Amino acid sequence: MSVHRLLARQIRQATDEAGQVDLTRLGELVSAAYEESDRDRRRTDRAIKLMIEELEQTHKRAEQDLLRAREFLDSIIENIPIAVFAKDAKDSRYVLLNRAGEEYYGMPREEMLGKTPEQIFPREVARVVSEQDRRVVDSGTPMVLEGHSLEIGVKGHDRLVNSRKLLVRDGNGAPQYLVGVIEDITERITNEARISHLAHHDALTDLPNRSAFNAALDERLERAQEGSTSFAVLSLDLDRFKEVNDVFGHPVGDMLMRAAAERIAAEADDAFVARIGGDEFMILMPEDARREDVLTLAERLVEVIGKELEIDDYLSQVGVSVGIAVYPDDGVDAATLLANADSALYRAKREGRGRVCFFESEMDQELRDRRLLQHDLRQALEQNQLLVYFQPQARMDGEVIGFEALLRWNHPTRGFVPPDQFIPLAEENGLIVEIGEWVLREACREAASWPRPLQVAVNLSPVQFQTGDLERAIHQILLETGLSPTRLEVEITEGVLIGDFTRALTLLRRLKALGIRIAMDDFGTGYSSLSYLQSFPFDKIKIDRSFISNLEATPQSAEIVRAVLSLAHALNIPVVAEGVETEAQRTFLAHEACEEMQGYLVGRPELIERYLELVGVAVERRLYA
Repeated sequence: MSVHRLLARQIRQATDEAGQVDLTRLGELVSAAYEESDRDRRRTDRAIKLMIEELEQTHKRAEQDLLRAREFLDSIIENIPIAVFAKDAKDSRYVLLNRAGEEYYGMPREEMLGKTPEQIFPREVARVVSEQDRRVVDSGTPMVLEGHSLEIGVKGHDRLVNSRKLLVRDGNGAPQYLVGVIEDITERITNEARISHLAHHDALTDLPNRSAFNAALDERLERAQEGSTSFAVLSLDLDRFKEVNDVFGHPVGDMLMRAAAERIAAEADDAFVARIGGDEFMILMPEDARREDVLTLAERLVEVIGKELEIDDYLSQVGVSVGIAVYPDDGVDAATLLANADSALYRAKREGRGRVCFFESEMDQELRDRRLLQHDLRQALEQNQLLVYFQPQARMDGEVIGFEALLRWNHPTRGFVPPDQFIPLAEENGLIVEIGEWVLREACREAASWPRPLQVAVNLSPVQFQTGDLERAIHQILLETGLSPTRLEVEITEGVLIGDFTRALTLLRRLKALGIRIAMDDFGTGYSSLSYLQSFPFDKIKIDRSFISNLEATPQSAEIVRAVLSLAHALNIPVVAEGVETEAQRTFLAHEACEEMQGYLVGRPELIERYLELVGVAVERRLYA
């Protein structure tokens, strides 16, 4: 509202009905108007002042934020673990260098900032650096160099780096700075090379591994097919290594394995030697190596590895068996060659170990037959082909005191398969756990039905101790069948204790706590049977049949039997002599105070129906009830 209009309104408000102006009233109105105007002006001044203060605060906060951002960026650049630098684009003078850059170049930044490469580095290095800088400035294209050696700084010469350099322009687009980074990748390259090496080499022996051998074999096959050449593949397996490893411990076993690997590699010379796992090695012979040369190498390996290896004061007798397959006679592809070399190795080990065998065609059939037998074994339980035979155990006067339960397999087409053929197969594929429980259940069920409380002995495989819950299984079977634990005797070989000795010993003690008797079978034939007698209170030991059968033929066997009986008597452990077949053998054992015997002289393994009278079952009741 204008001043004139305001004054006119104030005059009207101060004029009475008679048209007279009340000057006092008019003065009051004018004074009030001036006061209101002054208040508005003060309010406006205060608002402007507050606005100015707010703008100042905002500007101050922005400056602080910018400062913090710069400090943060400076801190990041300063502590980043790779060298970072910036140069003036005009003359390549250094304007920024972080801590990692100082460490890399080996000089404080004060000696570099403001200086050109020519003032810092040797002439030839400075020339190269300046040329690279000019190239980036002129082209505007970043320069990336990977995996190259940088011959400047305290880490030069033997170090590999990745370096990057790019151009930074100002607001007008003119070149302003050159910014670069230098990353030392020497350790990474070294580690990558080491990882690559480990991927193709055995960590223990540093020989090529299975993967590397397969690649070399594929390459050799391709060359041989193209050039119509031949070559040989050798499959090697250390004999008795597992026993040595388990008895003396893995550290000694590892040292022994390294020593064996060194000898194999040294003797094989220019052949490709690989460790493919465990105690197995493969050798890929040079092309067109003569059969005589291959045989000579294999025989030399058997001789060299068969010698004693002295490992940390241990003398360990370890040998090697070798199987050989030749391309193309024994196979034209990798799978066939390797399978046939393994077949030859299997024959070498079966014939007594420490031998060399070339693959022969009948071995292929033998291997196929073995695999077929392994397949049929899986169906044997389901199709009721397995049987439990019982062989009497007696005192020396002939009184039968128990039976040993023995597994038999009546194959539908092969007839009875010898236990020494199918039991190792069952142990290899783990089926022995299921079969072992079946035998134990059948033996306990049968024994529980005998009127006479005779003992029943059941063999346990080392695999049963290593796999599953054997204690629970035995306890459950005793509950199911109602057989008293004191009538059950489990027979083990030292193979049970060779593996995880502590675990096996704990399990045996738990079984003994149930009342079950524990016998050591095949005593005297193992690696350290005597030492185990100190570790566990066996209820019985069984002298292996090999010593009994030679009692009359070799004096050494008689002395061994006497020694075992003398030791057992000293330890108060009863002895069972296995394989007693003649009266002369029984007489010798009785004279030496052997307590019990088992063998054809007492009775052959038969179905329990053959021995019903011995177990106290009336034949008529058993057959016709």
